[in-house]
Amino acid sequence: MSEAAAKAFELYRADVGNDEGAGEWFEVTQEQVNQFADVTHDHQFIHVDPERAKDTPFGGTIAHGFLTLSMLTHLAAGASSAPPDPGKFEGLVMGINYGFNKVRFVSPVKVGSRIRARAVTTNAELKGNSVEVTRSFTVEIEGEERPALVAEWVTRSVYA
Repeated sequence: MSEAAAKAFELYRADVGNDEGAGEWFEVTQEQVNQFADVTHDHQFIHVDPERAKDTPFGGTIAHGFLTLSMLTHLAAGASSAPPDPGKFEGLVMGINYGFNKVRFVSPVKVGSRIRARAVTTNAELKGNSVEVTRSFTVEIEGEERPALVAEWVTRSVYA
C-alpha cells in the first residue's frame, strides 16, 4: 500500500455523508440530443423529431436517459461547493471510472430544460494503492419536483 493512498483515503473517508452541494445549471439543447442520437445510432422520434414528439405526454422532445447519465462527467465537476483538499492529489497517478452500482432514470429531461447535479460521498475504501470512492448523484431538473436521475457512481484514484 502506498503512503499517498493511505493519506488520501483518510481524507475521502472524512467526506462520507457530507452533502457536496449542487453545481451550476446546464441547458440541454436539441442540438446536443441530436448529436448524441447520431453517435449512439438511437434516433427514436421522442428524441429527435420535435413535431411528432409534440403529440406525446411530454409535449416535445426529451433527452436520452443515457445522455443525461453521460452528462454526469460535466455536471459532477461543478457539484462540489468547496474546492477539493489538495492532499487527495498528492502522489495521484490517475483516476478511473470504475462504474455504477445503481442508476435510475426517474423523470425525462425535456429539451430546453436545465439540469444540475447534487452529490454526496457515500463510501470510501482503500484497495491497495487505490482509493475507491462511491458518490450518490441526483440530477435535478430546474422547476421540477422529481429528479431526472439518481446514480451511485464509483471511481478509483490510483496512487504511486
